Amino acid sequence: MAMSDTPDNVILRMLRRMDEKFDRMADDIRELKSRVGALEERYASVSRRLDSVKLRLERIERRLELSEHSV
Repeated sequence: MAMSDTPDNVILRMLRRMDEKFDRMADDIRELKSRVGALEERYASVSRRLDSVKLRLERIERRLELSEHSV
């Protein structure tokens, strides 16, 4: 066995490769968290807008007496 292939060196190389993979995974997770956060913000914005449209539509229906809840 050559000196560079000693069990310690093999294990160190494997650990370094694992460390590199973990670093890439951590980067990927950070990116995914950022993207999910952006999607949550967009969803919240759309939800607020839909709530506003719903209220406006209900008001129009009441004024035109198209609603079951017209008084």
